[in-house]
Amino acid sequence: MRAVPDPAFPPGSGGHRHSRGYSTGVGWWQPPARPSSGPAAAAEPPGRVRRRAPGRAPADALTAPVGPALRGGVLAELDRGVPVRTAPNRRVPNRPAPHRTPPGPTAPSGTPPARIAAQRTRAQRTPAQRTPPQPPAPDRTAPARPGPQPPGRRNLRRLLPHLPRTRRGALQLATAALGAAALAPVVAFVLGYAFFAVPTPDDAVNNQVALIAYADGSQITRLVPEQGNRVVVPVEKVPPHVRRAVLAAEDRSFYSNPGFDLTGIVRAAWNQLRGGVGGGSTITQQYVKNTLVGDEATLWRKYREMVVAVKISQQRSKDEILGDYLNAIYFGRGAYGIQSAAHAYFGKPVSALTPAEGALLAGLIQSPSRWDPALNPEKAEQRWNFVLDGMVAQGWLPHAERDAAVFPPTIPRRPSTGGVPTDSRGHVVTAVRTELEDLGITDQELSQAGLRITTTVDPARQQAAIDAAHAGLAGQPVNLRSAMVAVDPATGGILAYYGGDNGTGLDYARVRRLAGSTFKPFVVLAGLRESPPIGIGETFDGAARPGLRNAEGAECARCDLKQAMTVSNNVVFSDMARRVGPQKVADAARAAGITSPLDDPNEGLALGNKEVSTLELASAYATIAGGGVWHPPHLVSQVVTADGRVLYRARPDGEQRFPEQVARNVTEAMLGVADRDGLTLGRRPVAAKTGTVQSRFPGENNDAWMAGFTPQLAASVWMGTDRNSPIRTATGDPISGRTLPGEVWRGFMATALSGAPAEAFVPFRPLGTPPSDAAPNAAPTPTAHPATPAPSAAPPEPDPAPDGTELLPDPADTVPDDESARDGHGAHSARDTREDDDAEVAPAEPPPSAGSPAADPRDGDPPGGEARAPESQAPTAG
Repeated sequence: MRAVPDPAFPPGSGGHRHSRGYSTGVGWWQPPARPSSGPAAAAEPPGRVRRRAPGRAPADALTAPVGPALRGGVLAELDRGVPVRTAPNRRVPNRPAPHRTPPGPTAPSGTPPARIAAQRTRAQRTPAQRTPPQPPAPDRTAPARPGPQPPGRRNLRRLLPHLPRTRRGALQLATAALGAAALAPVVAFVLGYAFFAVPTPDDAVNNQVALIAYADGSQITRLVPEQGNRVVVPVEKVPPHVRRAVLAAEDRSFYSNPGFDLTGIVRAAWNQLRGGVGGGSTITQQYVKNTLVGDEATLWRKYREMVVAVKISQQRSKDEILGDYLNAIYFGRGAYGIQSAAHAYFGKPVSALTPAEGALLAGLIQSPSRWDPALNPEKAEQRWNFVLDGMVAQGWLPHAERDAAVFPPTIPRRPSTGGVPTDSRGHVVTAVRTELEDLGITDQELSQAGLRITTTVDPARQQAAIDAAHAGLAGQPVNLRSAMVAVDPATGGILAYYGGDNGTGLDYARVRRLAGSTFKPFVVLAGLRESPPIGIGETFDGAARPGLRNAEGAECARCDLKQAMTVSNNVVFSDMARRVGPQKVADAARAAGITSPLDDPNEGLALGNKEVSTLELASAYATIAGGGVWHPPHLVSQVVTADGRVLYRARPDGEQRFPEQVARNVTEAMLGVADRDGLTLGRRPVAAKTGTVQSRFPGENNDAWMAGFTPQLAASVWMGTDRNSPIRTATGDPISGRTLPGEVWRGFMATALSGAPAEAFVPFRPLGTPPSDAAPNAAPTPTAHPATPAPSAAPPEPDPAPDGTELLPDPADTVPDDESARDGHGAHSARDTREDDDAEVAPAEPPPSAGSPAADPRDGDPPGGEARAPESQAPTAG
């Protein structure tokens, strides 16, 4: 212990203040030593520090329990008036330390101990502690501090729950919490048992089917099981070995569990935590899951599933539950229920199934789309062995019969048409299903997840496409076919899709045919992508040469690319393709959105000697209309499960395939076509191109196209036959691009855009040489920045001839009708190439290789004489 000098007692006076340290907060004051005559006084020097002996403190020591903050105040009181500042609002503990004896007068005998302790406590308090300082009154005239004020400590404590301050209170709180936690599941189970209904097999099937809707939410169709794809059969009609096969595959404790397997649920949860698959559902739970429709890993779904499973187990027998399950489960191939599955895989009723056949069907239940023997025979056989081994383990199949079992063969798959309309909507539904498969959504999800599929198809524009196609085909030869696709340039969404009236037949919107002159804009695009670019004002010699002719009126001694596009001059675009290179023309077409094979291109590609589909052409023209931004053409906008999970949502992001200025120059080159061919849309600017493919028969055409766009909408129309035979109108006239296809295109576009404002294309800024405003063969007057020409009124229709055919134009007309070039006798020359509107022929196309379809437009029917469909779609009877 050390002595602390005190200013009240200077050194040598003998008075010291003693302390055992600041950490203990306990000390006493030692008064100065008095001279004494006794031996003890002589032996003890003045001012010597006395140490407290164990037990009671020295009689002359003043002791007090003092905290560190109040030590100075206590000493000041003991020093009789020495002022020492103390911490405000801090108080000395109410009771002294048990081993201290506070100073003060001796209490009279008989005073209660409690009163003595109170007197001693009051004596130990400083004046400041006896009268605690009061906080100053707030100055209400002073302005408040700006900004948010921190909440007071008391306000914060009011927000916190009152926690118990004793061990007993904490124990009571913990007991109440445990009781509530134990009682909550019981209450939840009772409420669920009371309110959740027991499903029927019809509910299980109906809730699994998908719904396909238009863009506005109205229904196109529901993919319900077709007639015969679900036949309810009593469980007694299902052979025991088939029922046991299902139990061995899905729930071996079915007859002993209460409807749910708690061990399996825990095991499934553990597998999910480790990144594996869930599982763990009993047959009863699977039946309920198919009814509730949902495979999300949420507690709410598991809770409903378990409660309904227990309720079903209480209300129905095990055989009834198994029968409902077998009549509602999906087995693939469009078959719901065990009876339909027996016919779909083996062509026989369920009562005739062998144990091996029953085991195959049972093994498909978990994943019928992936484990179909026709698609994955190895996995199907693995599941088949698993089921048979499970039957042996349960004692349901003798070992000898298991050893003799042979994997059973199945009948070939047949495409499911359940819910597919037989009219024109059927092609939309089939295209949607194909797109869903490409997106990774399986047939099993489509058949079991209750999907709600929203398409991009606008019902009003879809009906406009159907009406326009019907109007164009009305009264025409019955072998004439047509297709139309309309695409939104801003998103790539397909707004209208017409592939024919036979919804289960050939989809002509995806059939690939020779493109004809509709490929010429891609030649312009290829030239504009050069460095330096070949502008649409670049002039060429358009005069005919041996082996390549133009239509009457399409000749031009010198014309630029825009003039050549307007009159569809073949020679100019053949030279242009040779100049930039055929491969670059193919690359430009692919950049715009053409996906058909364009292998080994030559300069004949400029005249459309490769096949494309109506869908591809509409998508490619939409890329040009959208300023060079390509969006994948799509029908599916959103896919949502019945429980609200979004499986897919189309993204509006596009890909800039070529600059906007390049796209605008291509558009500028196409602006005069619709005006010349009488296919304008009032005051709307229209960029378009027609195309006609010549037949091998003189004076005939095999295919006719019309494709074009406005800033808001791009559409293409095709007409032809199933056998690539010549196409004629009811009056016997050859059909060209500007006739029936052009009329169908204009009728659709006029209706589809009737409620939309007339938008202009972006301002034209020429690349390279600017185009001329003069008509072909007129004196050129190039302009540096020509304004976009406003569409003029349609030219007057020629007077019909007495036989009803359209008269040919006067050869002297500066803008002649683009009809056939005929010899002096009115017949087509066998050695010359004819262009009917814009029938295209490659100048020196090599003969097709053996076994390949004809690629030259002069060729007629390909080998076999059938329509050339894409690889993904074989022609079917329609």
